[in-house]
Amino acid sequence: MITALGRLIETNFLIIALVLSGSALVEPNLFLWIKPHISVALGIIMFGMGLTLEFEDFKGVLPRKKLVLSGAVLQYSVMPLLGLGFATLFGLGPEAALGLVLVGACPGGTASNVITYLSGGNVALSVTMTLVSTMLAPILTPGIVWLLFHQRIDLDFAAMVMSVFWIVVFPLVDGLILRRLLRSRVRPLLKIFPSVSILAISLVIACVVGLNQQTLLAWPLLIMGAVVCHNLTGFGLGYAAARLLGSDARDARTISIEVGMQNSGLGVALAHAYFSVQTALPGALFSLEQNLAGIALARFWRRRDNP
Repeated sequence: MITALGRLIETNFLIIALVLSGSALVEPNLFLWIKPHISVALGIIMFGMGLTLEFEDFKGVLPRKKLVLSGAVLQYSVMPLLGLGFATLFGLGPEAALGLVLVGACPGGTASNVITYLSGGNVALSVTMTLVSTMLAPILTPGIVWLLFHQRIDLDFAAMVMSVFWIVVFPLVDGLILRRLLRSRVRPLLKIFPSVSILAISLVIACVVGLNQQTLLAWPLLIMGAVVCHNLTGFGLGYAAARLLGSDARDARTISIEVGMQNSGLGVALAHAYFSVQTALPGALFSLEQNLAGIALARFWRRRDNP
């Protein structure tokens, strides 16, 4: 029963996310209560990812520093430059253009780890890349924004380290330890937690949609078009570059997802803190679009694996 329900949730991830996001557009208050609990939800997601992994999975990643570094270089070069390119191509105003580059200059997000799992990618590599890109963010995110727009932002390195520890590292390690200690007893949880992670991500997406309802209902078509092209091209170039660097298909999927999916929540928060609502708009749109596109991409790859 639990296994069947889990498969049903995994199979219908895209539908669940669309239904909840659509509901949030109609009635945001259904989901706004989640906002204070987003960090907890992200921690639950990472705990679930920890349960799917073994410590040995990371042994295969640690010697491959060049792969992790290449992924970080791709993420912090491809996405900001694509953001600038599509902002120019679509003729976006200065504030929206800055917002698109800003979200492109953000590190990877937690959702990328779940999408990697659903895609049959290398979850240990995905988690490692998310950690590395996040640790680099206090230097690279402000640096890229200054280089391309001569606008200054400040990221609190200590606060970001603590956030990464409590939201990513601590629950992830807890999941790894629990699996190591309990072994076969943890198998029922393995059937549940991917579905729990999917529901948690869907609710977080719906909350973000609810928080940005008025902005999204304005239907800024040019910005939406730029966001979609930005994200999808990021997925494509991430995959192509990984293959050119000699990665196998599993690692290439992982790098594609890490390059294409950003911590858009950070981008929106920085835009509100340092710039304007208009600057935050691309990040808000990106948050919804990247998750829906990521889910669709995961389904595509899974179907290729299991025709």
